[in-house]
Amino acid sequence: MNTRPTGPDLPARLRNLAGRLRHSIQFQLALALAVVMTLAAAIAGLLSFQSALDEAHELQDEMLEQMATLATLAWRDRHDLQERLEDIDDDIRVHIQRLGDPDRQELALPAGMKTGLHTVQLNHDAYRVLVRELPDGGRLAVAQDVELRDEIAHDSAYHTVLPLLVLVPVLWLLVAVLVRQMFRPVSRLAAEARARDGQALHPLPTRQLPTEIQDFVQAINRLLERVAQSVAAQRRFVADAAHELRSPLTALSLQAERLDAADMPAAARERLATLRRGIERNRHLLEQLLGMARAQAEAAASPPESLATLPPLPLIRVFRRVLEDLMPQAEARQIDLGVDGEVHGEVRATEHDLLIVLRNLVDNAIRHAPVGGQVSLRARTTDTELVLEIEDNGPGIPPAERERVLDAFYRVPGTETGGSGLGLSIVQALLRRMGGRLLMTDAAAGGLLIQARLPAPTASSPAAAAGQTQASARP
Repeated sequence: MNTRPTGPDLPARLRNLAGRLRHSIQFQLALALAVVMTLAAAIAGLLSFQSALDEAHELQDEMLEQMATLATLAWRDRHDLQERLEDIDDDIRVHIQRLGDPDRQELALPAGMKTGLHTVQLNHDAYRVLVRELPDGGRLAVAQDVELRDEIAHDSAYHTVLPLLVLVPVLWLLVAVLVRQMFRPVSRLAAEARARDGQALHPLPTRQLPTEIQDFVQAINRLLERVAQSVAAQRRFVADAAHELRSPLTALSLQAERLDAADMPAAARERLATLRRGIERNRHLLEQLLGMARAQAEAAASPPESLATLPPLPLIRVFRRVLEDLMPQAEARQIDLGVDGEVHGEVRATEHDLLIVLRNLVDNAIRHAPVGGQVSLRARTTDTELVLEIEDNGPGIPPAERERVLDAFYRVPGTETGGSGLGLSIVQALLRRMGGRLLMTDAAAGGLLIQARLPAPTASSPAAAAGQTQASARP
């Protein structure tokens, strides 16, 4: 037997939804207003119903009075009067008779009934009876079925309450719409805060916000300002420390080069080689620190919109420089480094920034590709983006680690290749400054495929056409 799966997490989702609604100001406000309006409508409806019911009964009693007056004036033609009343409406069931008159006794009313209004029970039926004195001294009774009276009165009262029954659901809907509309500025503020990354510390907008929320947002803005100052001080410290360390490290590198020219035993030369590799790693780390500090500072200082004023940069020129810089490193590890297909188009960015982005991505690919492996560069365009792809056949990065590797100094556990863990952080900071983004997926043939997606330039230039050539492309 086939059963429809409900999913094991459906109760958890319902509990989560109930918890969110319970703590939602919009829901609580809308629910409170709906309850108040429903109670008010219920009280008003009950009062209106009772008032309409009483008025209907009074109106029916007045009708009996009028009929009794009319019957008293025209009692001689009472049979004609009864026929006329029945012709008017067969449902009114009004009975007119003389008390104690044996000629016509439709109802067995007591002969001794006093003048005035009475409610009489006859054979399990209740009647409303009005007794009037006739000019000849007799008494006239005008009676109507109470069940009919109540039916007519209830119908009239229900018609009075019906507009409230229709109005309450409409008011519920209006309350929900109005509350949602009133909280829309707060929702927009929350959406903007959610869309920000960790580097966006500029103040939240306070325009068009309710007065009660503005104080809260201003407090958050003051907190963001203090965080931005702390982050800026940290960046300055990193940049200053890296800059101050460059000079002594350069001096050490020069002394190591001079020492290498001297005559020394093989064991000492081996230790010198280890020393020079350590100096080179430290120099590379300092350059990465300076690059990260510079990229983060520039990203915070100039928004992506300022890049629109830059002239278009042909991609072919940047690709050639990256290949020229990193080809010796690739050949040392027997890596097949090259460009797949032709390089077309251009991008609005500074050549220095784009060089750092591609150089870091290709450098990481070369470091993680196996000896004798392959690293490929590609460029393609979509309707809105320019996509730069770097693919290698190395071990790749597990999906769970792809967000973490963008943090400074973080390295995937078990990684044996050298590196400071700053390259992807620098790339991400520069791409943000360019209005782009970084994506990582599994390569088709194993390994990792990294995409640097940049906004496509809005206009083309002759430089783009000149750049549509092949750069170290594979056959």
